Amino acid sequence: RDPRVLQFSLPGCEIVDIISSAAHHDEFERLAAIADATIVIAPEFDGILLKAARNAVAAGGTLFSPSPEFIGIAANKQQTCETLEVAGVPTPRGIVLESDEPLPSDFAYPAVIKPVDGAGSQDIYLLNGPHAVPAYAWPRRLEQYVPGMAASVAVLCNSTCRVVLPACRQRISDDGRLRYLGGSLPLATGLAERAATLAIRTLAALPPATGYIGIDLVLGRDPHGGEDAVIEVNPRLTTSYVGLRAALAENLAEIMCQVVRGAEQGVSFNGRPLEFDTEGNVSFVR
Repeated sequence: RDPRVLQFSLPGCEIVDIISSAAHHDEFERLAAIADATIVIAPEFDGILLKAARNAVAAGGTLFSPSPEFIGIAANKQQTCETLEVAGVPTPRGIVLESDEPLPSDFAYPAVIKPVDGAGSQDIYLLNGPHAVPAYAWPRRLEQYVPGMAASVAVLCNSTCRVVLPACRQRISDDGRLRYLGGSLPLATGLAERAATLAIRTLAALPPATGYIGIDLVLGRDPHGGEDAVIEVNPRLTTSYVGLRAALAENLAEIMCQVVRGAEQGVSFNGRPLEFDTEGNVSFVR
């Protein structure tokens, strides 16, 4: 922990204070080497997540989260969509623009612009045309806006098994910034089945995955899924974890570890509707 964050402590856990980036690097590699397993949770931007996964592996650690090979594709939103498109998985059409490149006038608007390696809904804008250009100092992806219900599916993976967790509805801000505000579950049966099917197709198109993978998608109006699309793949734990852990009868962390070790595990959903926010708060809906 950063020693300035005094309230961050957990019972039964050793707290390692980090006072510099060099100390962070050294302690991370030391602990990854001696731990039974490492689960890396970090943002994709600036290569932070990818570098951490590589450092854990280089130190001799065992990852219970996605490999550098998987992160290398999933952390790049353009590469993710290109890979899925080749496999026939529906994704929004998009292009990459450099920081000083103007928005094309012949693109289909409304459109969404976002960092190629963004995370946490940062620097995302809904654009009605090519004239309102937000300032960017890094490459950005301009993609087709897909109307519909924003949803997510988390999948626990090993080399031979995938455990699909209940699909969640996402709450997205309507202020033109498309901020993620939290979510709820369960989805109606038909919507949940469409989301799960699309998630499995997504993972089949990517390198073998390990651990917890979050897939963001949009479910369109067509009841047969003809307007559904995958938006992003998150190669790490996502905020939905806090809702899913409350919705399952089993311990989600334990199930994840067992799946990564190669065990075929089922999960039991308690069926109680709930909502969760980005601060980790969960409330059951009556």
